[in-house]
Amino acid sequence: MSTFPASLPGGTWTLGDLTVTRFGYGAMQLAGPHVMGPPADHDGALAVLREVVRLGITHIDTADVYGPRVTNRLIREALHPYSDSLHIVTKVGAVRDEQGGWPPAREPEDLRRAVHRNLEDLGLETLDVVNLRLGDARGPRPGSLAEALGTLVELQQQGLIRHLGVSNATAEQVAEARSIAPIVCVQNMYNLAHRQDDELIDELAEQGIAYVPFFPLGGFTPLQSSALMAVASRLDATPMSVALAWLLRRSPNILLIPGTSSVAHLRENAAGAGLALSDEDLAELDKIGR
Repeated sequence: MSTFPASLPGGTWTLGDLTVTRFGYGAMQLAGPHVMGPPADHDGALAVLREVVRLGITHIDTADVYGPRVTNRLIREALHPYSDSLHIVTKVGAVRDEQGGWPPAREPEDLRRAVHRNLEDLGLETLDVVNLRLGDARGPRPGSLAEALGTLVELQQQGLIRHLGVSNATAEQVAEARSIAPIVCVQNMYNLAHRQDDELIDELAEQGIAYVPFFPLGGFTPLQSSALMAVASRLDATPMSVALAWLLRRSPNILLIPGTSSVAHLRENAAGAGLALSDEDLAELDKIGR
């Protein structure tokens, strides 16, 4: 029987041998403007992280490139020593440049350095889940991930990583990853308006692999935004609430990681994701991405 609060929507999912709440939290917005530098309100950022735990959320998504190295240090300051039920998922495979870009960094030494930085800043001896970030800031790009994932497998064998996943990946790269090592999650852009991974989500659900969408309101056209707004207005809800609730209904293997730097907004997202959607609502929403 689950011990998580009944108010937290979606129930739980298992990442390998780790049980997490399907409603999680993405820490990216805790860094400064454009995900660079420290937050304007340091104490406020710590308060958000402590509220995450108070709400019963057990899945925090982060990366050492956020800041860089800012959000991980905030997580450690706010929550270390961590409860046994809290699981932190991070990612490697990119760095930040002086212009605030996200150039790839997937050479073996890049990945080893990133894993050790995550361990150091989070205050951990083993990372629960590490996602290999592929592609670039424009999205997934074709190409083999064998060498990069192989490096992470070596670090896993050394006991530094518990489970592996991939991010910003094509379906072909997901298949290649699964041929090299077990993966527990795929983290890609997906929402009502961008449903290119529909087939992949269903396939992963059959295999017991989580799918973690980012940008739940990203890339909507004005027409699509208007359609979403119309549904939200009818339900007396925010567009974000509708988008999150739809994702939870889309497939049981979808895990949510909406981010915010506000305690009030965090609570609003957690409540909104539990919005009840009728079959009629779902049919109307499904038209947005078709």
